[in-house]
Amino acid sequence: MRERVVVKWGGGLITEKHAMKTVRHEILQSLAAQINACLSAGLDVILVHGAGSFGHLKAKQYRLAEGKLEGEAFEGTMTQEEAVEDVQQDMLELNAHVMEALTKLDISAVSLPPHTWARNTGPSFEGDLTMFEEAPRGIVVVTHGDVVECDQKRFCILSGDDLVVRLANEISGVRRLVFAMGGVDGVLAQPPREGVTNVLLETLSSDQLFEGEHAAEMDVTGGIGLKVTRGFQVAKTGVEVLLVSGEHDSRVVDACLGRPVIGTRLVA
Repeated sequence: MRERVVVKWGGGLITEKHAMKTVRHEILQSLAAQINACLSAGLDVILVHGAGSFGHLKAKQYRLAEGKLEGEAFEGTMTQEEAVEDVQQDMLELNAHVMEALTKLDISAVSLPPHTWARNTGPSFEGDLTMFEEAPRGIVVVTHGDVVECDQKRFCILSGDDLVVRLANEISGVRRLVFAMGGVDGVLAQPPREGVTNVLLETLSSDQLFEGEHAAEMDVTGGIGLKVTRGFQVAKTGVEVLLVSGEHDSRVVDACLGRPVIGTRLVA
């Protein structure tokens, strides 16, 4: 039977999240090489990437997660509608960097930006996944967080962490969901702080408590807490879910192939 894995590259991993539209090219090259290793091992990959500094900063400035806001003033020169188009273009630009990293290694990949096929937000967003399901073997299908049409609010943000729920649960042959993150080895017992020893939770069950943190001044999609929440929604269906560092040369591929790896495994 065809075996697949869904991989999520965090926006804070592939970009310098606090510097507008800045790509971490060496990280992208390493991650692409690990995708290539998965393909060489006979594992098909569905790839989702975050926005990082190509989306979150501007989306936060224009409050795009709240939908259309009548009569509101924003610290900027654009309307919300113009900001929506601008963020979508920025995401296409980041996606082009991702695709370039893959094609440099002769990886066959196709990109499906959500604003062209999806609407609404949350893990039950609307959108036809047929193109992901029917992709030929060896073809990496790539999508990403995006601003999409929304029934109630005209537009909304569809997070990559929401995308992976349907992709992992509905596409046939998916065995694992792997979140590749920046700055941490997995889920920590508490957010990393200077002078405090970081305690990695090697396993995390849904009845355990941990102290999550995300950059609220810029992150509009929920940070580590959303990843864990969405991860448990996938894990309860029997798909293996792991959160690992994407800043090492082998941890993502090891997680994808089911090898022992430093990180956090979610236990439904």
